[in-house]
Amino acid sequence: MLNEKDFNKEYVLTVAKSMAVAARTAPKARGIDNLVIGICNKEEIKRISEQLVKDYNETNGKESFLLRDSQNILECDCMLLVATKTVVLGLDCGYCGFKTCEDKIKTNKLVPCFFNSEDMGLAIGSAVSVAADKRVDSRVMFSAGSAAMRLGMVEGCNQCLAVSLCAKSKNPFFDRK
Repeated sequence: MLNEKDFNKEYVLTVAKSMAVAARTAPKARGIDNLVIGICNKEEIKRISEQLVKDYNETNGKESFLLRDSQNILECDCMLLVATKTVVLGLDCGYCGFKTCEDKIKTNKLVPCFFNSEDMGLAIGSAVSVAADKRVDSRVMFSAGSAAMRLGMVEGCNQCLAVSLCAKSKNPFFDRK
């Protein structure tokens, strides 16, 4: 007999790969793809957890959610990272707070282009819908994404969200302490 526990982690990884494809094929402003997408294994998740503990300590314990998240992600089987590079799309929309893209570039190149952020959000939405359809528990986490960014896991990006994934009898991402 094939026991569910024998293939559970493999299934979650397969779903993570489908999520990565869904993120990649999500609509993007002007058809320009600035996303960086990857899947972290248990070893990389442990590194992110350690970074979150370090981040928590640097806040002198004021940001307790960082410590909570550092422990919570250790429960997941793998983690999807969706990040974006900051690339001005030349639409002069003003959504970034500057009147024109040229003004933004002259003033502060690090301010994200609204459309880079929106593209990342659409990609995350597409990805987590796959997880839901496949009945894999997920949690979108900016804290883990930010830690992954500081660890250099998404080179050249200044925004990253992580999606923790697992399939257990109880969703560890639901009623977190």
